[in-house]
Amino acid sequence: QENTNRVISDSKYVFTALKDSITRLQTEVLEVMEEKQKAAERQAEDLEQEITELKRRDTELEQLSHTEDRLHLLQVMMDDGFLDDELIYYLILISHTVFLSEDVTLDPDTAHPNLILSDDRKQVRYGDKKQKCPDKPERFDKYIDVLGNEEFSSGRFYYEVQVRGKTEWSLGVVKESVDRKGEIILAPQNGFWTLIMRNGNKYTACAEHPVPHPLRGKPQKVGVFVDYEKGLVSFYDVEARSLIYSYKGQSFTEKLYPFFSPGLNDDGKNSAPLIITPVSNTE
Repeated sequence: QENTNRVISDSKYVFTALKDSITRLQTEVLEVMEEKQKAAERQAEDLEQEITELKRRDTELEQLSHTEDRLHLLQVMMDDGFLDDELIYYLILISHTVFLSEDVTLDPDTAHPNLILSDDRKQVRYGDKKQKCPDKPERFDKYIDVLGNEEFSSGRFYYEVQVRGKTEWSLGVVKESVDRKGEIILAPQNGFWTLIMRNGNKYTACAEHPVPHPLRGKPQKVGVFVDYEKGLVSFYDVEARSLIYSYKGQSFTEKLYPFFSPGLNDDGKNSAPLIITPVSNTE
């Protein structure tokens, strides 16, 4: 009788454990099913949003295809991110007014004492003799750099610089608070977005990264384009009508200024000035 009772007790225990296990498995299966269902619903919502956005763009493009207002067309295409870097430059060539081409001039108060600026503030070259200049906080005192007078804190702007006859130079934009004294590393983390040429044919971005694709030739004139809100700085070979390099996805929180460095004379090989040139309208 005792053995019979023990068997019955053990059987009840096993049966109860099995029921508990089944209940636990049911709960786990239900949780997985609910999670899968939620994921499917989220995916469906995302897909629905994507379809809605595609329909919106299709409607917008249909409207744009019938517009006769070319200026409006170019502005919308830029704002909506439809264009790659090469197309942006072709639009600069077609209608530079869309991109706010600027009449940039050099700021003598920022110029290194060895730099010689033209009277119209459009040219800068290195001078072997250091000039007597007031030691202002905005002046570069170690590296032979100079900034443009114009400041930008929104929108788009574009300017061109002749670099013909030079073996080294640096161009780009900098944020207002960059260090002007002592050692400087031209890099975005320090507030410099630049293109650098050294040794007559070596091109780098931000002092250390080589330009990723070979150039079609040695640029004689470089175009600098900035879209402040999009965090974009692009450099173009004006005569070849091609992109040299782009900084993308940058975060600008300060005023930006055009940046120029003509480099040392290199025994006369690099004595030609950097020249800010007018942007011609090719319409």
